[in-house]
Formats: sequence, structure tokens, C-alpha cells
Amino acid sequence: MEFAAQLEKSCADFKINLSPVQQASLIDYLSLLAKWNRAYNLTSIRNSHWVIELLLDALVALPFIAKGPILDVGSGAGLPGIPLAIARPDLKFTLLDSNGKKTRFIKQVAIDLRLSNLNVIHSRIEDFTAASGYALIVSRAYAELDVFINSTQHLLVKQGRWLAWKGAKLKTELEKVSLPVVVNQTIEVKLPGVAGQRYLLDISKT
Repeated sequence: MEFAAQLEKSCADFKINLSPVQQASLIDYLSLLAKWNRAYNLTSIRNSHWVIELLLDALVALPFIAKGPILDVGSGAGLPGIPLAIARPDLKFTLLDSNGKKTRFIKQVAIDLRLSNLNVIHSRIEDFTAASGYALIVSRAYAELDVFINSTQHLLVKQGRWLAWKGAKLKTELEKVSLPVVVNQTIEVKLPGVAGQRYLLDISKT
């Protein structure tokens, strides 16, 4: 199934409300990823799985995103930040990664797709400072949960939250978290055709 048809079906199945223009932008993002991936190795996931494992995996977080600004830590090829920024043009997103090739790609996506709500930072999280905090900090594949929380907690506003994508080692990672936090929700994510456990965690400070 081609990307566009697969995305349309996935949005319908998961009740994700995107306009035709937004869906077209997501497909354009995958086209740019395919072009750059040949030279920069941005993702090892087979392109036949991109709609499900990259786009849909990011978009399942939409019900848990209420306000910004939002920081995507270890964004890599722009995930989950780019799909979420396309879906929520009303919110400001900052995508941060320490890999220069990947941040160059994200910047080009922002230019080509005219994503005015997207800011790209090439930096290690340890070296990054912000003028004001973030209402939401997200991470799809940056680090284990305790590292993610410890390295970003100073960037979170008082009533802010974290969203983290996690796999089968969720329980072990939660046991390592030393900061006093509250897991508001643990959502099991079941992607069609994808084996293994996948969870979305909604976390806040106590």
C-alpha cells in the first residue's frame, strides 16, 4: 500500500483527525526522509514500515498534547516532533539533537514544508538552556526514563509534563527513576503489524 493510502487508513482506524493538507505534508516529510536517508542513514526502519512505525507511532500522542511550548529531546530524524508539529500548527515545537546531520535534515524539512512553528537546536541536552520553560517535553528514543527525566527536569515549567515512548523494559526503567514524579497514565500502544510491547507514558512532577 502506498504511503498516502496507508496514512489515510491509519488515521481513520485510530480516529486521528488530520486535514488533507496535513496528510500531504506528512507524506512530503517521508519523501524527504527517503531522499536524505540514502546518504545520512537517518533511520534503520524499512521504508515500507514508515507510516506505521514513524508517523502513526508519533501521532498516537495527539490526545495527550494540550498546550505548548513543546521540546522534543533526541529528535533524530524529527520524531515525534515533525509529525506532531504538522498536526498541531497552533503549538510551538523545539526539536533538539546532538547529531549535526540529523538537525540539518530537520531544518531542511522545516524550510521545505514551511513549518513556521518548528525550531531546531543542534546541541546536547546538558548544554542547552532556554529563556523560559516548556509545558511538555517528549522523547521517543533519547534515553532510559531516569536519564530523560533527570536531564530535562530543569526545563519543565511548574505544571509541566513529560511524554515518553517506552518498550518492554518499562517496569525496570520506572524503578530507576529517582526524582519524585507521578505517572499520570500508561497507555499501551498497539500498532498494526508491529510486534512487541509499546507504551506511552504521561508523567508529571509531584
